[in-house]
Parts: sequence; structure tokens; C-alpha cells
Amino acid sequence: MLYSQVSFIFLPFLHSMCYFMTKSFTLTFCAPFILMGARYYYSRKVILNYLDCALHTDMADIEAYYMKPTGSCFWVAVLQGQVVGIVAAQGREDDNTLELRRMSVDSRFRGKGIAKALGRRVLEFAMLNNYSAVVLGTTAVKMAAHKLYESLGFRRVGDTEDYTLPGMTRSLLERLFFQIRYSRYRLQLHEE
Repeated sequence: MLYSQVSFIFLPFLHSMCYFMTKSFTLTFCAPFILMGARYYYSRKVILNYLDCALHTDMADIEAYYMKPTGSCFWVAVLQGQVVGIVAAQGREDDNTLELRRMSVDSRFRGKGIAKALGRRVLEFAMLNNYSAVVLGTTAVKMAAHKLYESLGFRRVGDTEDYTLPGMTRSLLERLFFQIRYSRYRLQLHEE
């Protein structure tokens, strides 16, 4: 959203500067496409690095990260014999909270209440295990994800504007072409 607002303001300036400096209509015409290509390339690179990092840490050994530790768990939603969603819960002893992690629903099955059912399962698990709160962090850009968390009772407790995803190198070009907001949510279950 912010990128598109900046682009709308910055593009005419960019065109003028490009033409002023190069005196080339061709380069002036191509500049936005070059910038969009660079944004696509670096966004894709960052996201693929993030997925690679996830697939080599907790998602590489779900049992060790979520099933064996006391107070943690992992659920899979199955519909007609097909996995359509997942969610993890990881207990944090230091502050007696449960972290909701890795919630994902196959895009073909969104809007059917699967994510809400997975979220409720995590909340039930938290109450059964006497956690004082459930927390989560998300980089979701779709408002539907934020509305889902709020409908489950979560309240937004903070945002980080220029979040660094695991696997990011934070090179100058990555920072220039890829920025993401990280939102933190909390649902207080009971006071300690």
C-alpha cells in the first residue's frame, strides 16, 4: 500500500529526472518497468529465502519443534482427504504465553471457516494448558487475516514498519525494493 502511494507521487518526478539526465525517451519510458522488475525480483528472492529458512528449521522437523515439547502442538485441517490448512502452537515458559505460529490455509479453501476453526483449536489448547495469553506475529498484507485474528479476540499490540524476515540479507537493494510490516497481536486469557 505504502509502495503504491510513494510510486504515484514519485513516478512523475522519476520520469522528469530520467529524461532530464538522459535525454532519452526510450529510457524514460522503460524506467518504470525496470523498477517494477527489480521490485518483483527482490520480493521473490526474499520470500523464497524465507520459505527456505522455514523449511530448514521448524517445518523440517515438526515433531521436534511442536509435538514433543510439552505445551506445544501442531494441527492439520483435512477436507475430503486433502490437507487444506495448518497451524502450530509453541509454548513459551518465560512469560507463560502460547505463540500461534504457521497458520496457513490453501488459497482454494479460504473463506470456508477453516482458519477460524484452526485458531479456535489453538485457543482451546491454550486454555486447557493454563496459558495466561496467546500471542502471534504476522506479516499478512490481506486485511482478512487481521480481521480473522480480531474476530478470535486478539488485539493488536504493536507494529514494526520495516521488519526483517528470516533469511533476508538486508542488502541495500533488498531494503530499497522490499519492505514489510510486522504486526503483533495478543489475546489475554487470564491474569497470572
